[in-house]
Amino acid sequence: MKTILCYGDSLTWGYDAASLGRHALADRWPSVLKAALDDDDIEVIAEGLNGRTTAFDDHLAGADRNGARLLPTILTSHAPIDLIVIMLGANDMKPWIHGNPVAAKQGVQRLIDIVRGHDYPFDWAAPQILIVAPPAVSRTDNAEFKEMFAGGDEASKRLAPQYSILADEAGCGFFDAGTVATTTPLDGVHLDAENTRNIGEALAPLVRVMLEL
Repeated sequence: MKTILCYGDSLTWGYDAASLGRHALADRWPSVLKAALDDDDIEVIAEGLNGRTTAFDDHLAGADRNGARLLPTILTSHAPIDLIVIMLGANDMKPWIHGNPVAAKQGVQRLIDIVRGHDYPFDWAAPQILIVAPPAVSRTDNAEFKEMFAGGDEASKRLAPQYSILADEAGCGFFDAGTVATTTPLDGVHLDAENTRNIGEALAPLVRVMLEL
């Protein structure tokens, strides 16, 4: 049995901007990844939280959104893990978080350090790491989201190049989800069912290589 942990935000949780609810389970990219791998000996765990950042505090919700603070507990609860797929950074583009792609890169570096330095039970090995740059924030007429991610459309375009450099430096896998998916104009941030499915399907070949399937 191999275990894949998908660590992300609302794009992993499956937020649907059209219904203001959640995409059907079969349409969320971790589920699509599992189906594409087509192997009963692979478990894919979706660990998505709306508003999650890479490593920064945001006190606007009842749940802790700091990805770095939550990660050690999640690593322990799901161990042993063979591969962790990290797709975070979109929420870092909010101006009150920081809105800076270099800070998001540093946040992902912190997550890498946590994964590799964690005290896993039973001396299990740390998982491999696949860094996924989220699709860029796009322009929208939604007044609230337009202000919530002010400047994020340009800043988020620089996430993929920053993450790619980091992945090379840190010896991690890398994928730019913006090459296969675009955010919906309904709010400029989230994905419709087709685009979230595209991510799961596109990740499958890379996951097979990394896990030698």
